[in-house]
Parts: sequence; structure tokens; C-alpha cells
Amino acid sequence: MFTKKKEPVSLLRYWTTRYLLTLAVGLLIVGAVSAYWIKYAAVEKQIEVTRLFAEEVADRVVDDEGNILVGDKLHQVLDNRRRFMGVDRNLVLFIKNSEGEVIYRRPGILPPVLEKTLPSLLERADTDDTIRQASGDTLYVIRENLEYNDNRIGKVILLFPETDIKIGREQLQYLVIMLGSLGVLGWAVIYFHSRRLSEPIQQVVLSARKIVEGNYDVAITQPIQEREIHELVYTFKEMADRLRQLESMRTELLAGVTHELKTPVTSISGLVQAINDEVVSGAEQKEFLEICLRETRRLQKMVEDLLDFNSFAVGAITVHKEEQDISKLVREIASQWRIVQDLGAISFEVVIPEKSVTVFVDPGRVQQILTNLLNNARQAIGKAEAEGSIQLVLYETEGDMRIDVKDNGHGIPAEEQPLVFERFFRGSNKKDKVRGLGLGLSYSRMMAKALGGDLMLRQSSEQGSVFTLILPKQT
Repeated sequence: MFTKKKEPVSLLRYWTTRYLLTLAVGLLIVGAVSAYWIKYAAVEKQIEVTRLFAEEVADRVVDDEGNILVGDKLHQVLDNRRRFMGVDRNLVLFIKNSEGEVIYRRPGILPPVLEKTLPSLLERADTDDTIRQASGDTLYVIRENLEYNDNRIGKVILLFPETDIKIGREQLQYLVIMLGSLGVLGWAVIYFHSRRLSEPIQQVVLSARKIVEGNYDVAITQPIQEREIHELVYTFKEMADRLRQLESMRTELLAGVTHELKTPVTSISGLVQAINDEVVSGAEQKEFLEICLRETRRLQKMVEDLLDFNSFAVGAITVHKEEQDISKLVREIASQWRIVQDLGAISFEVVIPEKSVTVFVDPGRVQQILTNLLNNARQAIGKAEAEGSIQLVLYETEGDMRIDVKDNGHGIPAEEQPLVFERFFRGSNKKDKVRGLGLGLSYSRMMAKALGGDLMLRQSSEQGSVFTLILPKQT
């Protein structure tokens, strides 16, 4: 009903159609209940008027001496009062004396069915308020006692059929007008509200199509009051901005990787060509070969970094945890890093507590993370002649062990700090000065999480940066 050839329809059409059907069913139920109530009110009104008529009949047929007067002109008087009071014209009236004998019956021909069953009908009318006939019709019964000096001297019985109770045309017109107005108003309300709801979603759809086409400029300026729709639209906008940022990084990565891989390949190609053409010989030839080997190792290292990162990103690399004295492990890592570095005027301080704490980690992965952080700190300071300082601080908190790597280098710009752990991101301070693929910090954080901890940039400014490695204690 709501789809054509199994294709989805618009939100506006879907909900307005559904609401229209729901509204129609609801109004039909309301109409049926209202019609029943109007019928019930009409019956109650007819019964009340007939009861008043019965009381007036009782007053007229009893004289001051307690006699029941049922003369020939009684029916004319009663008909005049009946018409005046608007009592049903098919009203059947009986008057009984104290012995239960019928002493008066409204003149006229009774329906054949009533004539045949009159004795039993009057017997039932003495006790029942309604009488169900064999034909299925219902007769309402009104009884009024004839009294004189508080003594019952007879009874007035009035019968009228349910089918003669008419519902006023005006009432039905008002009901139809009311239900029709409610239906139109309800449909208009849901239509305009559904339209308002569908417009921002349609904007998201159009923006998504633009993104598919490669256009990440999503402009959604319409104010939205609904919290869920607001969150949907602006989360989508943030996603689009993020995709645009990642696309920019991807483009930059492609250029960077191409440059990083091309440089050693070009160098190796040129040097090998020189050796092959015998342009150089002897010691110079050996030097060229050493340069080729060095560039080959650098090229191999970049390829390994890409492969390792990709494997780790898909969970293909496992860690091998074992019990380690974290103080001893950090001291050994710091010593090994210091040996291979040309620190010059840069001071390197290691702060380790005397207390021995055992942790459950992969020592090789911890060394990879700290070595990468120390190398970054060294690069942040710059030349070896520069006066700088690097601190490696191990300390314990209530729930974990933490290792801070501090430097007093140039720091990371505020706008780049949220991106430092993104894969392939290279900051403006490194881009033109240090070769690399921008995988170090992202790879290090992945390893830290695999160890059950985390890696974060705690602070960074022009006075330096602090990176913190968090490792869980042994439990």
C-alpha cells in the first residue's frame, strides 16, 4: 500500500498516508460512539417526556372523590396534551383499576402482533421496563400509579416502540461537521509536521549524494528544534567535515608516500647506474654501494612500517605479555636509546621510583612505543647543538602505571593536537624537516591499547610537550 514495485516512498507520503488511515479509523470509532450516545440521549429524553405525560394522565383521570374518570372525551383531551408535549404518536395507553382490569385503552387499531399477545404483554408491562417482541423490536414501558389519599386505586401504562424514537437531523449534521473538521484539521497538522520533519532529513540525503560525488562541503544552516533530528543533522555534518579532512590527509599521504619512496629509489637508481657505467671506481665505488645499502634499508624500513601498521590495524599482530619489573624495563629502554643517540647539548633525565612494581606487558611493544616517543621528543628540540631537555618519568597512580615523555621543544600547534594520533598525519613542524609516513603515534597508540592501556598527549605548548603512556598494573 505504501510502496510501488517494492520501492520506498517519501517520508512525507508514508506518514501522512498512515496517519490519514489511523485518523479515519479513529473518527469512525468516535462517530459510532457519538451516534450511540445521541441515540441513548434521545431515548432517555423520550422516556422522561413520556413519564411526565403519564403523570399528567394520572392527575386528570382521578377526581376529588377518588373516582377514575374515563369518559368518551378523555382520548381527545389526552391527544391534545400528547401533541402539546411532543409525545410519540404511536403511543399505546392503558388504564387499569385496582383489580387489574383494563378500563381504558386509547382508541385506535393496535398492530396485529400486539393484539394477539395483548394479555401477556400487559402482564409483562406490570413489571418490566422494556419488552422484547418476537419480531425483535423493543417496547419501552412507563408506569404511573393512580392514587387517592395515599391509596393505589389503579395504574396508567404507556407503551411506545423504540423504532419511533427519532434522532434530530441537526444533531447528526453537527456530528458529521465536527468529525469532518477534525479529520481535515488532523490531516493538515500531520502533513505540515511531517513536512517539517522530512525537510532536514532530505537535506542530509542531498548532502550525502554530494559526498558520494566527492563534494564534502556540507552547508546545513536551517535551525532545528527537535533534539534527535538536530543530533542527526549535525552529526552528519561533523562526519562530512571529518571525511573532508581524511580525504585531504589521504591526498597528502599519497603525495608524501610517493615522495618518500621515490627519493631513495631515485638515489639508488642513480648510484647503481654510475657504478654500472664505471663512472666511479675503487673507494668511491664502495662508498656508492654503502649509500645504496643505506637507502635500501631506509626503503625497507618504510615498507615494513606500512605493512606492520596495516597488519596491526586489522588485528593480525598479537602481543606476548609477560611479567616485567617496569622500573627495570624502563631503565634498560632509556639506556639503549641514549647509546644510539647523538644528544650533544641536550640533557636526558630518567626519573624512576625505587619501588619495584610488576606489570604484565609485552616488553618489545613497550620499547617500540617509548623509542618512538623519545625520537619525537628529540626531533621536537631540533639540532644537537640546541640546549634542550628530555625527561622520561615513571610513576604510579591508584589504578595504573604511567610513563611521561617530556621535552622543551617547539610544541604542537593547538589546531593540530586533536590530529596527532591520526594515521598518516604529519604536523607542520615535521612535514618539511623530518622524513616519515606519519604512522608513529597512531601505531604506538594501537600497541598501547593492545597492552590494555592507552597513549595520550597530556599537554603541548610553545614550552614543550608531554606524552603519557598508561599501562595497567598486574591483577
